[in-house]
Formats: sequence, structure tokens, C-alpha cells
Amino acid sequence: MGAADLSDLRDRELLRRISRGDEEAFRSLFGRYAPTARALALRILRQRFLADETVQEAFLSVWRNPDRYDASRGSVRAWLMSAVHHRAVDLVRREEAHRRRSDSAVADLPAEDPAEQAVEAVGVPEERAAVRAALAELPAEQREVIELMYFEGLSQSKVAERTGIPLGTVKSRAVLAMRRMRASLGALER
Repeated sequence: MGAADLSDLRDRELLRRISRGDEEAFRSLFGRYAPTARALALRILRQRFLADETVQEAFLSVWRNPDRYDASRGSVRAWLMSAVHHRAVDLVRREEAHRRRSDSAVADLPAEDPAEQAVEAVGVPEERAAVRAALAELPAEQREVIELMYFEGLSQSKVAERTGIPLGTVKSRAVLAMRRMRASLGALER
């Protein structure tokens, strides 16, 4: 019996113990494979916090359902790495779909920036008060994006970097905020 076979036998024993609720067995399995799993997830996702989340989800699944392992399909290590890989790829696909939806929403915006229109139109105290009130009505996450973009002059990419929010989320929050602002301020144009 080779070293790989002995290693897999130990891993299978750990899974049997985990199925009985043995936390120490889980810690052992996690300690053995988490660094490799994290490296795999990081290669796919390129963001540490997403890689860490993916590894945690995969190992939580092992804790909850250790009986899903099928020895006829490969080693415990291969099963774990496959679970991490699939979760990471699914996350990339979800992020890409979200980015496409955000890009589509941004493409629907008028060519002229509504914020510039609002700034030019604001000249009297009542209008300034209306803009402040419209800003105050925005959800906090949308208001933060607008404030960083228009009061601090940050690009959407810089807002994403500063806040740690994905760029697609920044774009969609900006679009939603501008639509709300436009609706709130629409009465001023009449």
C-alpha cells in the first residue's frame, strides 16, 4: 500500500468520525486540506475574502454532509478540491452575470449625466434643500456611492476599491440612486 493510499484511508476514517459529530476529526481534515483548497479558490477568484468564503462553504458542507463522499469516485482530497473548485466557478459565474446586468442598467442611462443637470439647475435655496432631501431619502449604500462619486470626485472603480464593493455593485447602486434622485427632483422641473 502506497503513501497516497494510507493518506486516503486516514481521510476516510476522519470522514467517518465527522459523520458521528467528531469536531476534532473535522479540525484535522480542515487543517490538512484548507491551505490547498484556499490556494485553489484564490487562483480562480483572485480575491482573498472570496476564496476564504468559498473554502468555508465547502468545509461546512463536509461537516453537514460527510456521507456525500463516494469512495468509488476518487480520494477524499480530490472530492474536497472538486467541491471548492465548483463553488469558486459558480461564484465567478454569478459575479459575471451580476456585472452583465449592471452594465446593461448603466447602458440604459441617458448620455448626459443627470447629476450635472441637477447641479446646473440648483441655484436657489429651495432647490438645494430639495437635492439634500432627495439624497437623505436614498438608502445608505446608494447614498455612500453617490457621495463618493460626486462630492469626493471618485470614479466608480475608485469607489469599489475604497469600499471593497464589487465594481458591478457600485455601478448598479449609482444607477438606482440616480433614478431615485431624478424621480424625487422631477417635481422641481415643473
